[in-house]
Amino acid sequence: MTFTRFSKAALFWSASAFLMACADSNTSKPSTETAELAQTGSYKMISYDTAGETDADHLWLEEVESEKALNQVKTWNKRSLDTLKADPRYATFYADALEILQSKDKIPYVSYRNNEVHNFWQDETHVRGIWRKSTLDSYLSDAPVWETVLDIDKLAKDEEKNWVYKGNTCLAPTYEHCMVNLSDGGKDAVVRREFNTKTKTFVEDGFITPESKGTMDWVDENTVVIGVDFGDGTMTDSGYPMLSKIWKRGTPLSSAVEIGRGEKTDVGYWGGTFELSDGRREIVVSRSVDFYNSEVFHFPRNADGSVATKRKFPIPMKSNLGSEFKGQVLLSLNEDWREFKSGDLVSFAFDDFAENGEIETVNLVYRPDAKSSMNGYGTTKSKLLMSISTDVKSAAYAFDWDGKAWTSKKLDFPANGTVAIGATNDKEDVAFVSTESFLTPDTLWTYNTATEKKAKAKSLPDWFDASNMVSEQFFATSKDGTKVPYFVVRAKDTQMDGTNPTLLYGYGGFEISLNPSYSATRGKLWLENGGVYVLANIRGGGEYGPSWHQSGLKTDRQRIYDDFIAVAESLIAKKITSPAHLGVEGGSNGGLLTGVMTTQRPDLFNAAIIAVPLLDMQRFHVLLAGASWMGEYGNPEDAVEGKFLRQISPYHNLDPNGDYPEVFLITSTKDDRVHPAHARKFAKRMEDQGHDFFYYENIDGGHSAAANLKETANRLALQHVYLMQKLKDGK
Repeated sequence: MTFTRFSKAALFWSASAFLMACADSNTSKPSTETAELAQTGSYKMISYDTAGETDADHLWLEEVESEKALNQVKTWNKRSLDTLKADPRYATFYADALEILQSKDKIPYVSYRNNEVHNFWQDETHVRGIWRKSTLDSYLSDAPVWETVLDIDKLAKDEEKNWVYKGNTCLAPTYEHCMVNLSDGGKDAVVRREFNTKTKTFVEDGFITPESKGTMDWVDENTVVIGVDFGDGTMTDSGYPMLSKIWKRGTPLSSAVEIGRGEKTDVGYWGGTFELSDGRREIVVSRSVDFYNSEVFHFPRNADGSVATKRKFPIPMKSNLGSEFKGQVLLSLNEDWREFKSGDLVSFAFDDFAENGEIETVNLVYRPDAKSSMNGYGTTKSKLLMSISTDVKSAAYAFDWDGKAWTSKKLDFPANGTVAIGATNDKEDVAFVSTESFLTPDTLWTYNTATEKKAKAKSLPDWFDASNMVSEQFFATSKDGTKVPYFVVRAKDTQMDGTNPTLLYGYGGFEISLNPSYSATRGKLWLENGGVYVLANIRGGGEYGPSWHQSGLKTDRQRIYDDFIAVAESLIAKKITSPAHLGVEGGSNGGLLTGVMTTQRPDLFNAAIIAVPLLDMQRFHVLLAGASWMGEYGNPEDAVEGKFLRQISPYHNLDPNGDYPEVFLITSTKDDRVHPAHARKFAKRMEDQGHDFFYYENIDGGHSAAANLKETANRLALQHVYLMQKLKDGK
């Protein structure tokens, strides 16, 4: 495993992981507070002092599995499900979604090692999934022969556990020794168990940990570096490990030797190993002071295997240490450093640093222009592959290091969509690259970085008829004059008369980019039924590099919401839709976005899907992993930041006199990242004030809100019935 900082997606949310996804002219009016915010950017505070309806009166909903809280959830669930499932479209949507999700025509995305491909697969037979493998030649054939490595359905049945597979970490170069991560019901916290891929069994008396969030990586076959919950005082306020230890085979976890620790106020202290191209494995630990600032340390090992005194990498705190390629360690910058700019990818020699703790020579690998950004990269034996976006449409490039300078070459892959670097291995020349667009299904390619030959490996079928559809890119002008790109996917013969049911999706946070993507369920359930889909690339994401994200941090966050409002207003001005037919959807941080839209501009929308959301911005930092996101949102206990957060907090800006769309709140009891109390308390306040809403809380599923494919199909069917009722039927 090559060391990388614990990913933002793992700490928060990958937008694509959760969502695959006629009224009259009388629309709702903004409340006094809404109008004031739109004009001045600040709210007149709403007081919640009615007995039984205060913030304090709702705290019981934070007791995740208390009988009282779950009884309330079941009441809301029943009321909502009785209505939505009674719609005859539910059965059709559910069947269509399940057929797609369980289809054997899905692309089996793989990792590649030792001429073997490894894949995790779910279908009708394997609802929880199987880890399986094949040879590369067999995989590339029309009828691959698969060999099961681990059957999660069988394991769950045998052990009477609600296991959800959360991946594995295997030791190169044999990949025989693996740690398998198993979650109870989909939580982020997992049990780590040693597994032998040769015998296909869990190792008796092997490495095993109690359930915990954290990290674990191989140093050698008898040694791991581990950061988990070691007991009192070993976890940060954010609920992640505060220290790293070295753990030897055959010894209890309690005897593991501490090598370093951070502070309780840190996000986490992430231990791992950094694999060099010559096979050496170095212990590297990242201390995340907050979500975007980290210190990285190297822990050299002595001849006897013990750990020597750590040394700090002299790199900026807003940077990400990545892979090593031909002796060069890659470093992406989120702030200016030396002569380099934020957004640059640079490199340096690991051995130069290891010798004296300094970095004398730094080389520029790639510098984006004002319209471009780096999506991601992967290293192979002979080339560094990179995806680069220009105005949110991407292309692939091959980079090489000749010992003195970097060179690059654009690769020939389909344009005007998304090109993503998939599985790569620094010991192999075979890489996997995927391409897709809104209307073109995913295609997986093999690319040999030594011979420069590419071949189509797998592709998705056309799950919906896109022949009469078109995707277009437009730019809206935000309140401060910033041009905000957005995509519109619609039928070619769409009449611009303001009556089209339109779903506007956004995220706007954590430097996560939203790229053109093919969604079979979105196409089948929404586009084929006359819906228009809109993807807004608002600030807070990474579409234009670090500055696009950083311009919406903390007390500047209103810019993100102004961007989204500008896109909505642009759609209405173009008569693509109107407020009576416009809905919004977002999950996690995107749930905060749609919650803010509900309270700030209810006049623009007639539906809002608010999924696994943050909504109480006064207490998010004391709920589960919330403290880790103060680098994004600010500190509710800070005088200035706290006042701003109170002004945008959806839970604190519901107005008894507000005229809101009937929102659809979705969350999960087992979500141990974003607390279900956010959705619960928002629902309770709406109920207190007499506002109508739909609510669905999945008892299992974690932050993705689905522990299996049937539950995912159920959620998708519920969402699309709701959207059709609100935006097409005009209910």
